[in-house]
Amino acid sequence: MNKISTLCTASLLLAVGTLQAQAEDAQCATVKLGDPGWSDIAVTNGITSFLLDGLGYKAQTQILAVPIIFAGLQKGQVDVFLGNWMPAQQSNYDKFVASGEVAKLAQNLSGTEYTLAVPTYAYEAGVKTFADLDKYADQFKHKLYGIASGSPANESIRQMIEADEFGLGDWKLVESSEQAMLVQVGRAVKRDQFVVFLGWTPHPMNVNYDIKYLKGGEKYFGESGSVNTLARKDYAAQCPNVSQLLSNLSFTQEMENSIMNQVLSKQASNTEAVKAWFQANPAVLDAWLKGVTTRDGGDAMAAVKAKL
Repeated sequence: MNKISTLCTASLLLAVGTLQAQAEDAQCATVKLGDPGWSDIAVTNGITSFLLDGLGYKAQTQILAVPIIFAGLQKGQVDVFLGNWMPAQQSNYDKFVASGEVAKLAQNLSGTEYTLAVPTYAYEAGVKTFADLDKYADQFKHKLYGIASGSPANESIRQMIEADEFGLGDWKLVESSEQAMLVQVGRAVKRDQFVVFLGWTPHPMNVNYDIKYLKGGEKYFGESGSVNTLARKDYAAQCPNVSQLLSNLSFTQEMENSIMNQVLSKQASNTEAVKAWFQANPAVLDAWLKGVTTRDGGDAMAAVKAKL
């Protein structure tokens, strides 16, 4: 009787363990990626989605403002964010990551710039620092062009205006999408008009327009930056295989610019551009797939290469 009881207990524990494993697999099968609607994050999310698809997972991209992405990571509604630009998002990092409510998996890009920029002709005319802007306020029409409402960089610009930093107290922040901002920049450049806007690297704007980044705003934007991959606090423990992949991913500015150029010039869709880049650069998979398997435990390299 005791032996039967022991066997029953063991069988029950095995069944419970199997159900728990299945529940974990089901949860990890879909990877929810946060996307603030930026071209560079569309590229890194596209690369990640391509790899996840090859490994048997499903990537689900959610277009959300940066503060909503951080809140989503905290609440478990977003799994991963590959766009934690530092130091532009320092306040969000301090609130959620440094406090332990959101986890940092890796730094995926270094040597970035993220600050105010002007066309080179404005720079050569004398606008070389933040302090120079107000000297040419009339030519700039007292406007600073930012990106989507709620972005940390916009908040930094707003703080400068509210504090009358650099004499910008009577200037106006114009918020819009990245694409709309660049349309405005393009119009100004065609007419040789002064325009100051939020610029960053990597991005094809650095190829499509002759621009210079202004000095003097390091208090708000830092010297040089990096981009981190973040995940919800318990993600690495629950989904170690995907987390290993995400921790392996490290990008370059040349890589991102190349793919973004293909997309923004309308030569290819984001998915097509990502696949074409992989076909031309398969060696990168050696490092990115190290220690990674397919969702069912198979050969990751073979599975991803089959997608190519």
